[in-house]
Amino acid sequence: MTTRWFAAPLCLAACIASLPATAQNAVRDFYAGKKLTLITSASSGGGYDQYARLLAQHMPKYIAGNPPMIVQNMPGAEGIKAANYLANVSARDGTILGGLQRNTGLARFYQPQGSTIQFDAQKFTWLGSMQQEVGFLLVRPASGVTDAAGLKTKGITASSTSRNSPSSIYPRMLNDLFGAKIRVIEGYGGSQESLLALERGEVDSHVSGGTSAAFRARYRPWEKQGLVKVLLQLGMERDREYPDIPTALEIVTDPDAKRIFEIAFVEQVMGRPFMLPPEVPRERSDALRKAFDMALQDKDLIEEADKRGVELDPVSGARIAELLDTVYSTPPALAERIRQIVK
Repeated sequence: MTTRWFAAPLCLAACIASLPATAQNAVRDFYAGKKLTLITSASSGGGYDQYARLLAQHMPKYIAGNPPMIVQNMPGAEGIKAANYLANVSARDGTILGGLQRNTGLARFYQPQGSTIQFDAQKFTWLGSMQQEVGFLLVRPASGVTDAAGLKTKGITASSTSRNSPSSIYPRMLNDLFGAKIRVIEGYGGSQESLLALERGEVDSHVSGGTSAAFRARYRPWEKQGLVKVLLQLGMERDREYPDIPTALEIVTDPDAKRIFEIAFVEQVMGRPFMLPPEVPRERSDALRKAFDMALQDKDLIEEADKRGVELDPVSGARIAELLDTVYSTPPALAERIRQIVK
């Protein structure tokens, strides 16, 4: 497992000292004897749920007053149900935290008139993410496409779950912005079923939104046999396992195309995001942000993540908020072009 640390590692003493004494006392007095609830938008047993339970196990020790934290699952509408609840129903006193899906932050950007989206992602206090994502374009060399340039000259098929999933959106972006000729075949039951289609030769390729341990374990034997190869990466940075494989950002030359990919890949940076509802008192939101940062550097959490096969690549809450501010300030014409590609 590869873990990327924050640029400026903190120690617990420094975190505590950074809060004024009166704020520290106020936070301790508030949380003493209380119980925190972490609402995750995922179903029990999935990847997002796994991260939520790992955080709930270790983060409380860095919160003044040491309140225990329980996890409550609230799946539905690809994270929108939980986000709506956290924005409009849940307590705003710092006793409720949220674990959302990486696409939630851009939901309003992609569907500005969407009636089901009843929250403003910029009004949440983002604690941070435990992992950044990168997607892979896996292709069968037998298809005749062996490098990114080949995507422009030879048509290939790609397996996908649904039109609004990264496995369909990213190929459409490559077609529109790079000139690729990828025909997406939707309707597969999940990433594992999509990979099975690739293994059987039903399709020439598959574009993933992320690269979990289970995902990598599935395709690696085929890669070793030369049956598939990682042709392209979908994310802000190259995965450390594939330092020589370019990202989509690197193969496009048009400035608008680069900007569109940068916006789309904000979701990848958000990875496994955690947040607070709007209007949580500042001293408590600051304390919880610092507790999140410290938990991600906790030796016991890191060891537990290793045992579970959970990858850590933390992102700060401030960085997520900054990226979302940039996304929602996109010029209208460019924003509309992105929406036309995604819809």
